[in-house]
Amino acid sequence: MKQFRSVFVSLVFLATVPLFAATETYTVDKVHSSVEFKIHHLVGNVVGKFTDFAGVVNVDRAKPAASSVEFTIQTASIDTATPDRDKDLRSSNFFDVEKYPTITFKSTKITPTKAKNTYDVTGDLTIHGVTKRITMPVAFLGFGKDPWGNERAGFELSTTIDRKDYGIVWNKALDQGGFVLGDDVKISIDLETIKKK
Repeated sequence: MKQFRSVFVSLVFLATVPLFAATETYTVDKVHSSVEFKIHHLVGNVVGKFTDFAGVVNVDRAKPAASSVEFTIQTASIDTATPDRDKDLRSSNFFDVEKYPTITFKSTKITPTKAKNTYDVTGDLTIHGVTKRITMPVAFLGFGKDPWGNERAGFELSTTIDRKDYGIVWNKALDQGGFVLGDDVKISIDLETIKKK
């Protein structure tokens, strides 16, 4: 009986190995990636970026819907190329980086779309201490090897969120009507990732 249990456990282990082997882990190469945003300001747009971020993409090539992603942005790394404005964006008027040092996203579902290499990625986005479940369109840009033999995978996405949904509500009314800032924030993320060995 003991021998039978031993054989049974071995068979179960061997049966589960392909499940683990099917998933490949890729980490974000920050040097070749970007996180940018755009928001309406008066009669134009302000463009900015975050320079400190990290992420992990677990890729199942045979079954993309079984893949997953986690991504973290350090809010203090916001950069609009204007130091005084960046200081205000880090303050309690906006991101309040002392209290809310990160923006995070964790996927809960990935669904292939009709468009080639495009997926609807659903997950929990947390900004300013508020978590909302959103769905973003993500394009897979392909696999490849770099000159040093590392396997890489590329992804890109563009989406729009309402900053007020996350408690970032500061604004100022204009004498002629309207407000200094818009509510919609356009986000563009380009990721080049490296397979974990």
